[in-house]
Amino acid sequence: MDFFPPIVDDPFTFGEIAAANALSDVYAMGGVPLTALNVVGFPDNLDTSILVEILKGGASKCLEAGVIIVGGHTVTDPEPKYGLAVTGTVTPGSQISNSGAQEGDLLVLTKPLGTGIITTAGKQGTIDQNILDEAVELMATLNKGAAVAMISTGVSACSDITGFGLLGHLKEICASSKVKARLTMKDIPLIAGVTHLVDQGIYPGGTLRNLESVDSSILWGNDLSYAEKVLLCDAQTSGGLLISVPRYGLADLKKELAINSVTSISVVGEILANTKLPKGKLIQVIS
Repeated sequence: MDFFPPIVDDPFTFGEIAAANALSDVYAMGGVPLTALNVVGFPDNLDTSILVEILKGGASKCLEAGVIIVGGHTVTDPEPKYGLAVTGTVTPGSQISNSGAQEGDLLVLTKPLGTGIITTAGKQGTIDQNILDEAVELMATLNKGAAVAMISTGVSACSDITGFGLLGHLKEICASSKVKARLTMKDIPLIAGVTHLVDQGIYPGGTLRNLESVDSSILWGNDLSYAEKVLLCDAQTSGGLLISVPRYGLADLKKELAINSVTSISVVGEILANTKLPKGKLIQVIS
């Protein structure tokens, strides 16, 4: 189950993004979502036509995913909130967890970073509309195609990139898999224009908390800027999948991702043996 307050002004678009975000947890495990329940908090002093549009947006994204909305629950809340409780299926033994990464695997990311920073700038009214539109389109894009591709290929581990940022979710993979990882900053895909926003000091509080949380576990390259560190920890909404795939499976994974209309396919790093970095460090980030 996942739900949150609006991050964009348009109610229909908010519904789409919230639904795509909730469905992503099932896709990240190689599952097939089947049904969903609407989860709603809504003020009693707002026009209910706004709620109708939010629910229409969520229903539209569920229709695209082949998911049936079978009910839901609504409570009065001073701040609007919307999301889904999703039920899916997976073949026992075939589920993809975040604990199976192996030494030598390559890390593939399926969406660029920056949505947390961009939506924060949108709330402040300090962003170019084209940049915001790209972020909105990415957040409303299902991870269905990426999930189908990794199931077809066979991969070691996966996590969707959401509130803990890229480094937070990679740290979970490393800790659960008892491995370490190396990321290359120049290979990390970023939404155009987001670096300029960070340079202006625009980023959500959650992003800074992410950076504080992972800092002691990261071996930072000497050439990395503060802005780059912030970007790697940006709290994403409905981000892409971070997939750990054996080297021999990379070509097949890329092929399947392209077949399934995944347009952002970036090899961002590799999995290392647990002994490859200094004690206490789980991830090395190089420029």
